[in-house]
Amino acid sequence: MLGLKDLATIAAEHAADLDAELHPFDIAGQMSFPSAQPAIMGVINLSADSWYQESIRTSVESAVERGIELRAQGADIIDIGAESTLGQAQRVSAGEQRQRLLPVIEQLAAEGVIVSAETYDAEVAKACLEAGAKVLNLTGTAASETIYRLAAEHDAAVIVCYVAGDNVRDVGDFPLDDDPIPRMADYFAREIETAGRCGLAKGFVDPGLGFYYENLQDSSMRIRHQIKTFLNAFRLRRLGWPVCNALPHAVECFGEEVRSAEPFFSVLAALGKTDLFRTHEVPRVRAVLRTLGVY
Repeated sequence: MLGLKDLATIAAEHAADLDAELHPFDIAGQMSFPSAQPAIMGVINLSADSWYQESIRTSVESAVERGIELRAQGADIIDIGAESTLGQAQRVSAGEQRQRLLPVIEQLAAEGVIVSAETYDAEVAKACLEAGAKVLNLTGTAASETIYRLAAEHDAAVIVCYVAGDNVRDVGDFPLDDDPIPRMADYFAREIETAGRCGLAKGFVDPGLGFYYENLQDSSMRIRHQIKTFLNAFRLRRLGWPVCNALPHAVECFGEEVRSAEPFFSVLAALGKTDLFRTHEVPRVRAVLRTLGVY
């Protein structure tokens, strides 16, 4: 059972990382990092295969309406994906992804919404940036250098996800260490160095806790890994980039109350000094973060 003693131990062992300084940057002149208040990223899934039914919008009109609604609920960024990350989900070609993404991005950008496009394909990334996306949620490794250069050319930011494979749809087993942070820190340090060589100075590191790996199907093992990573995420901030965390579901524990899972995990992510919360439950997570802010 997680308790205060566990939190105190983590803080004592890694005290030097608690006050790590981030390299400042802004996104579209509308929001800045670091910030005294954490930011929230709402999610729209354009694929009917996506697991979180409340996030699915399969028409341009409904997706745009949902994006505006999420902003009104408190989302600072809207993350849009055209292909589900579920292992059994249908693959979506790059051309079809562009057809789904571009009209939604164009219309939301025209409304002043900061849009993030989730992709691992360089051509899709390029088209999304040209349509007005200001963030790329990079869920692969194969085209990272090209995508970093594209983002730099468009003065955009990149969320660099930890992916154990070429992309989120083609992953192997997740490397399970007693302490997951050193391996992730090495990975992100290499990516940040590469991004710098490509001219990119705006970015986030994301431990990739919402991705599906064969060896993390055991719920207890997966949840322990997620909790451990959330509470230690502040240690990644020493790399100079803010931390983005996607909030998971733990449906095995929450059952019919699964919509309460992300707000619960947001508490753990906040304790780990997460800077950007990716969530399907924007108003609930916003309420949790506001309450924690009162303290």
